Amino acid sequence: MLKIDWTFFIIIFLIGFVGSFVSGLVGVGGSIIKYPMLLYIPPLLGMATFTAHEVSGISAIQVFFASIAGVWAYRKGGFLKKDLIIYMGSAILIGSLIGSLGSGALSENTVNIVYGTLAVIAAVMMFIPKKKVDDKPMHEVTFNKPLAMGLALIVGIGSGIVGAAGGFLLVPIMLTVLHIPTRMTIASSLAVTFISSIGGTVGKIATGQIEYKSAAIMIIASIIAAPLGAKVSGKLNTKVLQLILAVLILATAIKTWTDIL
Repeated sequence: MLKIDWTFFIIIFLIGFVGSFVSGLVGVGGSIIKYPMLLYIPPLLGMATFTAHEVSGISAIQVFFASIAGVWAYRKGGFLKKDLIIYMGSAILIGSLIGSLGSGALSENTVNIVYGTLAVIAAVMMFIPKKKVDDKPMHEVTFNKPLAMGLALIVGIGSGIVGAAGGFLLVPIMLTVLHIPTRMTIASSLAVTFISSIGGTVGKIATGQIEYKSAAIMIIASIIAAPLGAKVSGKLNTKVLQLILAVLILATAIKTWTDIL
């Protein structure tokens, strides 16, 4: 008979649930929350410590399921901008595959430094004043396609290394650089994050960086929590959503660099 460590199951499930709820709420894959939680919470509770490579592997495959669950919840809202998803999605898929395949050759400290750097960049971007485009009709929203693809490629490479799918960087880029309305950003970034997670997941599996028992628990949590986050997101003010994401990213960046230094 299969013996289940229920304490381990509950802790990993809760980490996955919180991260995936945030995923659906603010349009990220959720790794901005789950990466540090997986890295620091289990050892604090006397459990086995995950390596940075294991955390990035678990995050990659879990983001795949969290993002697709979130996109499914947003599918009828009219906020999925298809051309934005296609242009950024194709570029980020290539970048994430490159980053994830190359990540196995990096040291754990390097993986954490890459993650911390991405978090700092995202945090700074979230506090840059943004154009007021939330009231703009959806059919009038345009964006610079070459710029969108170039930035998505760079995000894909960095996020492929840490298994984060890049949602926490995509949102500030869409809001600050491409000037996409908040609700369209949240829905569309989840779709691009899903595409990115394909490359990241394939790379992590190919290089043997996934701890499958923990990943399975996180996936169950994702399927439940991401749609709930998407439902709550539709009821909150867009400024509140931006502030929530900014605070989460800033807190994660500070914690990651405090531990590195």
